[in-house]
Amino acid sequence: MICGLLLSALSVVSVSWAQPAPPYELVRDYSGQTFFNGWDFFGFRDNLTWGNVTYVDAPTAASDKLAYVNDAGKVILKVDNTTTVASGDSRNSVRITTHASYGLGSMWIFDVSHLPYGCSVWPAYWSKGPVWPDDGEIDIIEAVNLMQNNEGALHTLEGCTHSATSNPALELGQVSETDCSTPAGCVVTESKPNSYGPTFNAAGGGVWATSFDATGVYIWFWSRPDVPKSITSLTSTSPLGSVSDWGVPSMAWPAINCNIPKYFTDQQIVLDITLCGGWAGIDAVYSSTCGTAGPTGLCYNDSIVGAGSKFDQAYFEINYLRTYTNNASTFSSISAAAAASTTGGNAAASTAIATSSSTHTASKSGAEGPWKVSQGTLLSVGMALITLVAGGQIIL
Repeated sequence: MICGLLLSALSVVSVSWAQPAPPYELVRDYSGQTFFNGWDFFGFRDNLTWGNVTYVDAPTAASDKLAYVNDAGKVILKVDNTTTVASGDSRNSVRITTHASYGLGSMWIFDVSHLPYGCSVWPAYWSKGPVWPDDGEIDIIEAVNLMQNNEGALHTLEGCTHSATSNPALELGQVSETDCSTPAGCVVTESKPNSYGPTFNAAGGGVWATSFDATGVYIWFWSRPDVPKSITSLTSTSPLGSVSDWGVPSMAWPAINCNIPKYFTDQQIVLDITLCGGWAGIDAVYSSTCGTAGPTGLCYNDSIVGAGSKFDQAYFEINYLRTYTNNASTFSSISAAAAASTTGGNAAASTAIATSSSTHTASKSGAEGPWKVSQGTLLSVGMALITLVAGGQIIL
């Protein structure tokens, strides 16, 4: 009887995107000379993706020009492209994590002019809770080698999924994987052009906006020519007002398939560039996305060993990262407390802000209501059942 009522109720429901409710108040602007004040440097070998890199600490990143602010005021994070690496060694790179943790009801806007790419290169802009995968992970930018399209994903404990097919009223991307608890996570591939690689950079970069809300996780992407006015008009101190010009997200994980408060806690934001490892370095992936990039067809042998000039394009050039919270949201919460430990982090990171004219899926171990009743009036029991399944808001 209950199943019949639920199926009957769902049969008259069409799922569509409902815009987030502004305003979102600014929490923090990460940009320019103060960018690195809010981050910790990892300072160890890559222990997440088995990549062939050592993530350096803040003093090393500063002295080796792997993390700095250039003359244009843009933040550079890069792979070492000057050292000749001997067989058996790793190459230096950077991984940084925000002190702050951002809770449900938050929005993150990331404006970047250049993304790292190249054979063996595996950049990521993502978020994580304290314990993986118990507290969830959101992959916002992730691609490898010479791929042309960005991929987004969630990583969770068992029970969180993405529907098997994309709903164009909810997201523009294409579903690649549906189970968020598998090593690959539940993956959506960007369908817009210029989302990764040389075409992204040639277009002048772009902007990602991520809504982390009890009603779902939603990611928008715009190539530079298409960035909406509501974002281009923002300043480093202004709130995020109307988002009516954003359109449908590129990627959506609504709470009807994944109870976000159950599978996610407050998230820290991470930026890193690894090399080879458990995705870029898999033989089948490397050969299919790098072609005849090297004589052996093996990621480490062809890319890591030898001259660093292979990594001249392996850098982020960041205009800003801004975080916001929607104080009007019932589910909004945010923790902006700095991490207790600053080892290799804030104090040392301040030295990494140097001025220069040079700009040079394996799992990672270690929004408002998206559904709308558009037909008919449901029985109260049907409404209750849908609300229970959705774990969020039903908009009449």
